[in-house]
Amino acid sequence: MEIVITGGAGFLGVRLARTLLGLGQLARAGAAPSPLTRLTLVDRVAPPQELLSDPRVTAVTGELNALLQDEAGRSAMLKPQTAIIFHLAAAVSGECEADFDLGMRSNLDATRALLDACRALNSRPMLVFASSLAVFGNSPEQPLPATIEDNTLPTPQNSYGCQKFMAEQLVADCTRKGFIQGRNVRLMTVSVRPGKPNGAASSFLSGMIREPLAGLRATCPVPGETAVALSSPARTIEGLLCAARTSDTDWGARSAVNLPSIQTTAGAMAEALRRVAGQAATDLIDWTPDPAIARIVTNWPAQIRATRAAQLGLLADTDFEAIIRDYVRENPNAVKLPVSA
Repeated sequence: MEIVITGGAGFLGVRLARTLLGLGQLARAGAAPSPLTRLTLVDRVAPPQELLSDPRVTAVTGELNALLQDEAGRSAMLKPQTAIIFHLAAAVSGECEADFDLGMRSNLDATRALLDACRALNSRPMLVFASSLAVFGNSPEQPLPATIEDNTLPTPQNSYGCQKFMAEQLVADCTRKGFIQGRNVRLMTVSVRPGKPNGAASSFLSGMIREPLAGLRATCPVPGETAVALSSPARTIEGLLCAARTSDTDWGARSAVNLPSIQTTAGAMAEALRRVAGQAATDLIDWTPDPAIARIVTNWPAQIRATRAAQLGLLADTDFEAIIRDYVRENPNAVKLPVSA
């Protein structure tokens, strides 16, 4: 089986690649598992050397839109035998709000170009599209319900959410037309992400944990009572793999599946950090308001009832403290403060 990951050098792309290589095989859409023979990682930069050292891995570097507009780039990415594409590449929320053209180019135009390239294969590959809870937004004219259900109407309130929702509809229609076997998956805010901050409005939801654990100061730009919906990296990868494995019958409607999440608040996250690493960690958090960030984040839903995901066997994390402890265990070199057992 040949698999492609766009955004393959990013955090989730690398984690997904490691998981697939470790499994060594994958079942597509309810079929029997097939061995992984080729994993193509597409990104603007090369993936880690550890991945490139695996003979099953091929890297294609370049801007996704440019690669798809070039015949050599397309053929390097996609083959007639490509079975599954995990489409993770995207410009993130803060970037899209600051630069409208960047978001449209990276999140909508690139997705359409990828769908066109998949259609040209004439083999109906599976495409798992990483959408976002940002398709839901609150506004005075159209307030969000207290709990988001699987059939809640998306009402995005920022450019990133609009672009993700438009891409969802393209994936759904290309599935209806039989060009691809599409799976729209709405990711929750992923925390705790290792590495450096990115341009996402939600980046602080990792940074306020990651940086203090490393002995560094961090900023939380929203009040402690701000409610958020979060998912760990592990649960997020489980959701993406489930989308690829699930049969058409079990998947059901072409509309997106909301992945499970836990509801917490910025203040509760800080308290969980205190239980793990003590007051010295939480003292490193600067509670400095940023109205622009707060405006985006507080318009996203915090309570989501992921019924379809639960029917597919997907579960939310147990609590945020467990997520922090998973991060500590998986990233020991990034943790400088002593942590409790």
